[in-house]
Amino acid sequence: MTYKMRKIVIIGAGHVGTMCGLSLMYRGEVDELVFIDIDKEKAYSQALDLSDAVSFLPRQITVRTGDYEDVEDADIIVMAAGVSRLPGQTRLDMLDDSIRIMKEVTSHLKDKKIQGILISISNPADIVADYLRKQLGLPRNRCFSTGTSLDSCRLRRILSQRMHLDRNSIQAFVMGEHGDSQMIPFSAVHIAGKPLLQWMQDEPERYGSLDLSQIETETANAGHEVIEGKGSTEFGIGIALSEIVQSIFHDSKKVLPASPLLEGEYGQHGVHAGVPCVIGKAGIEKIIEIPLTDREQEKFDHSCDVIRTFIQDL
Repeated sequence: MTYKMRKIVIIGAGHVGTMCGLSLMYRGEVDELVFIDIDKEKAYSQALDLSDAVSFLPRQITVRTGDYEDVEDADIIVMAAGVSRLPGQTRLDMLDDSIRIMKEVTSHLKDKKIQGILISISNPADIVADYLRKQLGLPRNRCFSTGTSLDSCRLRRILSQRMHLDRNSIQAFVMGEHGDSQMIPFSAVHIAGKPLLQWMQDEPERYGSLDLSQIETETANAGHEVIEGKGSTEFGIGIALSEIVQSIFHDSKKVLPASPLLEGEYGQHGVHAGVPCVIGKAGIEKIIEIPLTDREQEKFDHSCDVIRTFIQDL
């Protein structure tokens, strides 16, 4: 039996890109990890630092710097290039700087034969994913962003804290923009197979006072809170990215939030947005359309309209 070495290229060796690399290493989901960054000295130092960590891991991993030729035989390409979000700044405020950087990066990628899957974690996530897919001509299953994956983790954390229940028993998705217009389909939130709204109805003394609007706002603002305190988010997105990669390499068919191009799903066309997806060896293998109430559909449509407005302006 021949073992295929798993090669991952991370474009962008900042806090987020490096944390993604470390998470992949700890999970044992990479054999060759390559960093590409305009700051070659920084990329080299990050790779060297991570290489030192390999001695304490159970398997051998090659960590090095490389160039854009490395993407041609990469199984996964992680787009982590970009600028750090400033306190008080929305992800959409970063658009001009992000697209300027993406233009530079894609100028090096357009002539490369990309065979792997490109996952973008650069903000604004949905718009950058759309730009990369169009510029590189990749199919929607092989070019997408992590979308609302981190937001969904934050939602589960908040619900767990409010309800004093294990977050792993909570099935909940944030949908739409990875940003301020995101929405939560509370009608589809379940805990141990029981709808959240039913929990609230059956146990009003414990859960009837849950303020769903406040939870939605707190979830959307969670990233701002982290940025205000430490200047960047890296741990949550690093783990979220590695979860997606693991499902690809193991062909797990996990249902995870991501932001692929919508082609009729949820009544939307031509826009990337966060939705539940089946993720396997082909990347996005299926988009799950969960039933939405009329009000939830309106909120999702609005979020897609926000994303679409910025895409049209590129």
